[in-house]
Amino acid sequence: MHRRSLTAVLAAATLVLGLAGCGSDSSEETASDTLKVGVSPVPHGEILKYVKDNLAAAQGLKLDIVEFNDYIQPNVALQEKQLDANYFQHIPYLEEEVAAKGYKFTALKPVHIEPLGIYSKTVKSLADVPSGGVVAIPNDPSNSGRALNLLAANGLLTLKDGAGVKATEKDITANPKNLKIKSLEAAQLPRSLEDTAVSVINGNYAIETGLTPAKDALALEKGENNPYANLVVVRTGDESDPRIVKLEALLHSPEVKKFIEDKYQGSVLPAF
Repeated sequence: MHRRSLTAVLAAATLVLGLAGCGSDSSEETASDTLKVGVSPVPHGEILKYVKDNLAAAQGLKLDIVEFNDYIQPNVALQEKQLDANYFQHIPYLEEEVAAKGYKFTALKPVHIEPLGIYSKTVKSLADVPSGGVVAIPNDPSNSGRALNLLAANGLLTLKDGAGVKATEKDITANPKNLKIKSLEAAQLPRSLEDTAVSVINGNYAIETGLTPAKDALALEKGENNPYANLVVVRTGDESDPRIVKLEALLHSPEVKKFIEDKYQGSVLPAF
């Protein structure tokens, strides 16, 4: 090959590589502009989709919504940097996860409350719960304590003074109906209604399976001073990421508050 021809080939190759490099940078820049958020499908995913479809573009925010059907993987994915944030949990659950797994996560401001409810397919009121009846509750510690407190608040159990959100079955001091407590994965609780006297079900799973908490629950948590508000969680240090700041502002906007109130009619409550 002549020297002049070789020079031309090398110049062309350099130009192609340069263009490819520019394309790669552009792709990475586009990816970095998009905030990837892990959610439970209901109501978190629905709320975030409302933000994406109606509010985000005006603020220059691009959202990639990734749905999870359990409470374990969204934190794993955040830790492994597969997500930029997640939106599915409350602080007692987050604290439990951090203590067990050493995550360095930061919770942001409360967005909404999904009141925990007591449901049944066999009884019409809590007074009708039979002696020896099976009561299903969530098996993760933060939500099991929450469920026991709801049962106690409605007279089915008595708990030791000061048991609080970390209550366990060992804190039960009175069980007048000799109820049999059965712990299940939270996502399985709606299915348990076929086999229990009552089941204590997380709001998101109740809604997903067609229950309307404000109407169908025999008893429902109060919204006031509720420590179980759901919120966005990020890796510690990412709180000031401009995309996170924009998302937080939108999730706490009057438009989102109205969306929650109008869509869920008391089954999900704004926490701001």
